[in-house]
Amino acid sequence: MSAFLVFVLSAGAVFVNAQENEWVQLFDGKTLDGWAIHSGFAKYRVENGEIIGTAVKGSPNTFLCTEQTFGDFILEFEVFLVSPELNSGVQFRSMIAKEETSFWFRNDNGALQQKTIPADRVYGYQVEIAGEEKGSAGGVYDEARRAFMTPWWPEKGSEESKAFKNNQWNKYRVECKGDAIRTIVNGIVVAEFRDGLNFEGIIGLQVHDVGQDPALYEVKWRNIRVLPLD
Repeated sequence: MSAFLVFVLSAGAVFVNAQENEWVQLFDGKTLDGWAIHSGFAKYRVENGEIIGTAVKGSPNTFLCTEQTFGDFILEFEVFLVSPELNSGVQFRSMIAKEETSFWFRNDNGALQQKTIPADRVYGYQVEIAGEEKGSAGGVYDEARRAFMTPWWPEKGSEESKAFKNNQWNKYRVECKGDAIRTIVNGIVVAEFRDGLNFEGIIGLQVHDVGQDPALYEVKWRNIRVLPLD
């Protein structure tokens, strides 16, 4: 069993410029080549140049992950939440547990806590995808590890909390340079902070656990591309 001690650092900013001819397409629009499913058994398929994720009754959180890892980069993609009831997200600088793994971290009261995850569990930074009424889209969640991080979340009722729109394609941008991370939704900066826990990892498209709900909740992604900076 592995163990890690986790520390949270202060907020900051990252400002980078991109050259259009340097972007790398992560999705060819036709197949899921270069991607693999981990952690659960939700379904992913390709239609009309889009990746469609469908929730499955009884499945844990599921992730369609790149086989390649990335360090410093800009990630851009578009997402359409077909079912606003479905919480989703995109992992970045994330890992896949090779074995049962435990993390040790301090809670808000300074007490040490342990978190244990099974083999094949995806963990790490996740930019949130959620319907308008939740107001959390663009926030950053530490999946399967430290979980909800207040400094990385849009304030309720703020402009940032209203960046995501239902019933349309939403454009996301995630910038990572060193320990600086910034997320942008539809041109609005939502989260901006510094955290030195991970500097490299996979990118993953999440279909959230829906428990025993049999409804076929769906989320769609397209135009997924990355600009390596390192």
